[in-house]
Amino acid sequence: MTELFTDKNKSGLTRDLIEALFPMFEEASAGAIAVDRHTRITWINSSYSHLLGLGDPAQAIGKPVRQVIPQTRMPEVVETGKPLLLDIMEHNQQQLVVTRLPYYDQQGEIEGAVAFVLYDDLQPLTPLVSKYRRLHRDLAAARKALAKKARGTRYSLGDFVGGSPAALEVKRRARLAAGRDMPVLLLGETGTGKEVLAQAIHAVSPRADKPFVGVNVAAIPENLLEAEFFGVAPGAYTGADRRTRDGKFQLANGGTLFLDEVGDMPLPLQAKLLRALQEGEIEPLGSNKVANVDVRVIAATSRNLESMIAEGSFRSDLYYRLNVLEINIPPLRDRLADLGVLCEALLGEICEGQGLRGEITDAGVAALGSYDWPGNIRELRNVLERALTMSEDGDLLDADAIFKVLPRASQRTVPAMAPRPVRPLAQTLAEAEAQAIEQALLACRGNRTKAARLLGISRSVFYEKLAKLS
Repeated sequence: MTELFTDKNKSGLTRDLIEALFPMFEEASAGAIAVDRHTRITWINSSYSHLLGLGDPAQAIGKPVRQVIPQTRMPEVVETGKPLLLDIMEHNQQQLVVTRLPYYDQQGEIEGAVAFVLYDDLQPLTPLVSKYRRLHRDLAAARKALAKKARGTRYSLGDFVGGSPAALEVKRRARLAAGRDMPVLLLGETGTGKEVLAQAIHAVSPRADKPFVGVNVAAIPENLLEAEFFGVAPGAYTGADRRTRDGKFQLANGGTLFLDEVGDMPLPLQAKLLRALQEGEIEPLGSNKVANVDVRVIAATSRNLESMIAEGSFRSDLYYRLNVLEINIPPLRDRLADLGVLCEALLGEICEGQGLRGEITDAGVAALGSYDWPGNIRELRNVLERALTMSEDGDLLDADAIFKVLPRASQRTVPAMAPRPVRPLAQTLAEAEAQAIEQALLACRGNRTKAARLLGISRSVFYEKLAKLS
């Protein structure tokens, strides 16, 4: 018998070893099958044959495995030589948990592959999945409770959900921003997750153990803005408290100050903010003393600051001070491929603590993709909450449940075409491929098998390309 842990055996499992282990695996599994190097079936046991509805196992011998099991990934295992230790395969509306292993001859060449059905029903895995979800909910609840007690963050980079190229680029730039102690400007429409991203940047930065203080400039009356930012000295004005009142800069000292909707800041305060950023010092309202502060500023806005500079309503010097590292957050309509994972995350938050198990079908996700989402992720959460409240099918949202609460699809505005810079061909092709995959998934309502067929590629190749986008 070949020794497993010597330098002479670098290929992997041999046929002799597979045959020795086969009886044990077969007895412990709900089905077993073997293919040769040409992915033709060489053996299948009666339990797997019955599970597949084949009747006599001999009928399958010699046939290409994909002809018998269309969803199988056995050819991928034979082609790459890499095992797939745990996978969920759909067959005739069944979900089978399978493991697949390649095996080699004495010369180290791939001779074929074997597969075992570990579970023909996902029910035995329910306790494990439930335990994971419960631990995840407990962790999120503990994180939020701690954030309420101190000026910390509730969100991490994992809370900015998405696997599309646009979302991944945002995360890449956020990690870059976290590692560098410089001002950051977040640009994006309302509801795209600017505060989530700001907290995530702070949470993985060297200032993570210091305060995170957020202030929405648009929500504070103009006559109170200076006091909110820089604090108030005792007796600064009639009715003022006799004690010193700290402003947002003092509260955020050593940490991060998040200025949301900074485009709504009046011009007089812009000048004082610029001085505070340049000199690292502030002067509380009604005081003659200067206080030193050390804050990292992350600003965000849904307005076009460059147009405001041209109109004279925003200072260019403050813009250049804030815009050291810029992150553009795309609107939801430009990353519809993320709808599925966004729905999963949002439904988990909505159902937390309510004893619900909110889920959405592929058809429901496709229905959401027909809308333009002017309110972005914030509006998506609202739609899911209303759909879950009004659903007649319990916790499962299908296309009908979505269309009942979805606003009428708005007309998408087509921006004027502008000359685009020449980019490397590889980058252009990669973006075109990613867009084609997203469109195929939308057209097939999230069904990956149909999407692969629509694109004219095999399911294994489709999964490989999809994994590169994650």
